[in-house]
Amino acid sequence: MDSRELSSALLMHGLSHPRPPEGRRHRQIILVSVVGAFGSSFLYGYNLSVVNAPTRYIKAFYNESWERRYGRAIDPDTLTLLWSVTVSIFAVGGLVGTLMVKLIGKVLGRKCALLVNNGFAISAALLMACSLRVGALEMLIVGRFLMGVDGGIALSALPMYLSEISPKEIRGSLGQVTAVFICVGVFTGQLLGLPELLGKESAWPYLFGVMAVPALTQLGSLPFLPESPRYLLFEKHDQEGAEKAFRTFLGKEDVSREVEEVLAESRVQRNLPLLSVQELLRSPFVRWQVVTVVITMACYQLCGLNAIWFYTNSIFEKAGITPEKIPYITLSTGGIEILAAIFSGLVIERLGRRPLLIGGFGLMTLFFGILTATLTLQDHAPWIPYLSILCILAIIAAFCSGPGGIPFILTGELFQQSQRPAAFTVAGTVNWLSNFTVGLLFPFIQKSLDTYSFLVFAAVCFAGAIYFYFVLPETQNRTHAEISQAFAKRNKAYPPEEKTGSTVTDDKRNGRPEADSSSTLENCIQNRIV
Repeated sequence: MDSRELSSALLMHGLSHPRPPEGRRHRQIILVSVVGAFGSSFLYGYNLSVVNAPTRYIKAFYNESWERRYGRAIDPDTLTLLWSVTVSIFAVGGLVGTLMVKLIGKVLGRKCALLVNNGFAISAALLMACSLRVGALEMLIVGRFLMGVDGGIALSALPMYLSEISPKEIRGSLGQVTAVFICVGVFTGQLLGLPELLGKESAWPYLFGVMAVPALTQLGSLPFLPESPRYLLFEKHDQEGAEKAFRTFLGKEDVSREVEEVLAESRVQRNLPLLSVQELLRSPFVRWQVVTVVITMACYQLCGLNAIWFYTNSIFEKAGITPEKIPYITLSTGGIEILAAIFSGLVIERLGRRPLLIGGFGLMTLFFGILTATLTLQDHAPWIPYLSILCILAIIAAFCSGPGGIPFILTGELFQQSQRPAAFTVAGTVNWLSNFTVGLLFPFIQKSLDTYSFLVFAAVCFAGAIYFYFVLPETQNRTHAEISQAFAKRNKAYPPEEKTGSTVTDDKRNGRPEADSSSTLENCIQNRIV
């Protein structure tokens, strides 16, 4: 076939199979990501902020319950302990949920894992909403634990699901949906916690009852959407179901190319069972991928954003804002989070993961340093507290523009199908342990270093930026096999399944053409046109 015939054939192919618009083709994928995130990562973000507004009412409820049960007022130390348990048990539940997700995801699949997870959220919402009426403080604590389990499963199952259904050209943008809905959840918790809404003594249980709404919404809509086609092909060997799922997600009838790509990967990994966490940690082929995910998740929690919330009210007071107006000003931080996360989702496929991570942590280092100086010198001039407020907003924006969502994307991109469930277990474990560590140690750090405590977080952000600059390759628009190849030299070990791929790569580097490239194109044209 000469060039003129080839051009005519391609033109005929384009006319006979018009390609639907990009937005239309990805409409189902966007719908799935929104439904999945609303019932999953939204609830995680909501639970991060929902306990702030009713703190004094919950403590009063604890005191009344204790006095009614034991006939005396609760000891202040005991009250502090109960409140600390109420806040921190969320992270303990998250760790338990993370350890459960590998088994649930393997047996039920990605979509069904999210559906089953709604049971934890609904049970927790009912327990916490009814705790005041029943007069049992234990119900509130158990409910917080169950919401932690829900968050642990959601933050592993949802990114895994989105990573497996996404075409590589929009994988980053779709992965950012998780971060966007975390920010929307935080903002919603702040908004509903206002005194005019549910942040008052008579209505605070409804703040927790609201959590049943996203869970019920997902429970009623997600069953009508497909399972992950990669899961169906790799683990259920259901090619017909996978083809149907691909057609729904991609909005086109001919999905042979996508199915063949997954089948090729499946044939390569046919004899590779799902790795356990122990096997993943011992494997030399993914050593640096595991280290990268561990450092990414640790920096995600240890970068100091949780400490920012501790200082926000005091900084606003120093700036002359009255206590009654502080909850409304705090909403600005939630709004900044949402805008920065949306910005990241819009530019991640142009800029890539690596620049956003390095830039985000680098800017956080800079603004943490400025914030330390402004907090130390805030009594020297009336305008300095306002500079502190700007630094807080800048730190939040820098975090949400990259480090706030990319860690979940990378965990799905750095590992092959057989390694991914164990990788998400490792990532989730590090995430929740780091979350618990910050909650446990930050009061002591703050007491010892006062305003200089932010220098600790600046050091963490700086170390993370340096690591990603020297170690992390760009994963934008690359297949899982290509990303694995990028780490192979650093691992000093090439997986057996990648020898073929490396041979092809060597042929390209040595200038030898691929033998079957032209015949594949001709076969494609003949099969579709002739």
